[in-house]
Amino acid sequence: MINDVGNEIFSHFAFMSVHFKAGWLGQGSNCTQPDQHELGWSNVAIASSLIVVNGVVSVLFGLGLEKTLIISATRCLVQLTIMGYVLKPVFEHNDPLFVFALALTLILISTVEIVYNKSKHRHDYMFATVLAAMLFSVTLTSFIGNAFAIQADPWWLPRTYIPTLGMLLGNSMSGMALGLSSVLGQAADNKDRIELYLSFGASRWEAARPVCAEAIKTALLPVLNNMSVMGLISIPGMMTGQILGGAKIADAVRYQQIIMFMISASCAIATVMAVLSCVFIIFDDHSRLRMDRILKDAKKRKTATRFWTNVMKRFKGRNQVDHANGQNGSEAEALLR
Repeated sequence: MINDVGNEIFSHFAFMSVHFKAGWLGQGSNCTQPDQHELGWSNVAIASSLIVVNGVVSVLFGLGLEKTLIISATRCLVQLTIMGYVLKPVFEHNDPLFVFALALTLILISTVEIVYNKSKHRHDYMFATVLAAMLFSVTLTSFIGNAFAIQADPWWLPRTYIPTLGMLLGNSMSGMALGLSSVLGQAADNKDRIELYLSFGASRWEAARPVCAEAIKTALLPVLNNMSVMGLISIPGMMTGQILGGAKIADAVRYQQIIMFMISASCAIATVMAVLSCVFIIFDDHSRLRMDRILKDAKKRKTATRFWTNVMKRFKGRNQVDHANGQNGSEAEALLR
């Protein structure tokens, strides 16, 4: 049955590729694609006006999100535009080197986003552990899903592999960020309780197990909740895109089901690996909680602020000295005259 589903979906993607090239260019008069006009920047501008609603809410309630809103909207436009230019040659050349290079780039970007933007706390070697967890989970899940469930031929076919990888990365990134923030936050907030367990002879795993369980549960709940309401309350983005593109409803439904199962597995694997790596780093071999291996962003921001404040003070002090020397020189020249 899985093979039949994979063959159906692969046939659908082959049809979609021909259909997009022929139908949208006016050469597919016999296709069943619904009439659609090409979207331009004017359409995007109309949709972007809806962001004003968020700005009004932020101003009325004093949320202070106006700057964040502008930056996020700008990043969305720029990043998606760049992605469009990058995907075009990758799809056209159909070369595994281009596909895997793009995949590695996306994994690196998601790792940087987790470590430096999403997490309120950091631990030693966090970049390496997050990168390893993301690389293993996404690679394993995307290979199994594309090779056996979707049955793309080859399994790294850009039109199926890249969109699938992007969805796996996005959801795994959110899960890992939630899990790591929970572990590090609990270690910082419940330091005394954890050390009490350790002082009574508990091993680092016995002391950290409740923390790990809570972190993994926190990370997986959004994915599970999304799965439970999907199709009943919400229509997922991938399914919506395929329907708008003229796909059969049954094909779009089955593809979305496969994707959701892949997302849940990838998120679980990545979160467990990242959380366990974090625990084995912040607890040393002598079953001690090493708070010196945890760095808060607030401390880093304070350190950076203090650094730039000292630089500005020195700069202003030097300017004042130069200004005073200039005045003394002018007075001396006046006396000599």
